[in-house]
Amino acid sequence: MGTQLITVGVVVAKRRLKGPWASHAWLPVAVLPGLPGTEPWTRLSASEEEETFYAGAYEVELHPAETAHYGDNLAAARPSLWVALRETGPETYAVATVTADPYEGESLAEGIGEIVEAVPMPPEIQAEVGAFYRAFHVERVFHKRKRDRADPEALARQEAGARRRPEEP
Repeated sequence: MGTQLITVGVVVAKRRLKGPWASHAWLPVAVLPGLPGTEPWTRLSASEEEETFYAGAYEVELHPAETAHYGDNLAAARPSLWVALRETGPETYAVATVTADPYEGESLAEGIGEIVEAVPMPPEIQAEVGAFYRAFHVERVFHKRKRDRADPEALARQEAGARRRPEEP
């Protein structure tokens, strides 16, 4: 109860590299609101330096327990969605995940084997995430715990008791 799915389309680029070790790199560059009427892996544009493709659709899942994270994302200078691509074969990729949680996105970027990029969150998706945030966010007050004070006399009594030997019969 309470989760919401937002369908998005993912756009990726195949960029030419100038280094000697690789000729090109794949990376997510944009997210489109809704489900475009285009087949996955349709070429959208091409130039000498870059080709862009519609990689396919993905459902971003919003959870009520993560609303504080979504609020942090929406308050940022550039609200983003984190897109992870996973290589499924030689020169073939699939959208592994798309998230609006900046902390989940950061943890995805720490992994090995996936290409992760933060892309701008379109205004339509910002509005949906914002509405979800307002509907489910509950501000939690931070309560600092107080430590119990140590009783030095109790420690001394314990040590004295530990030194006594039971009398032998």
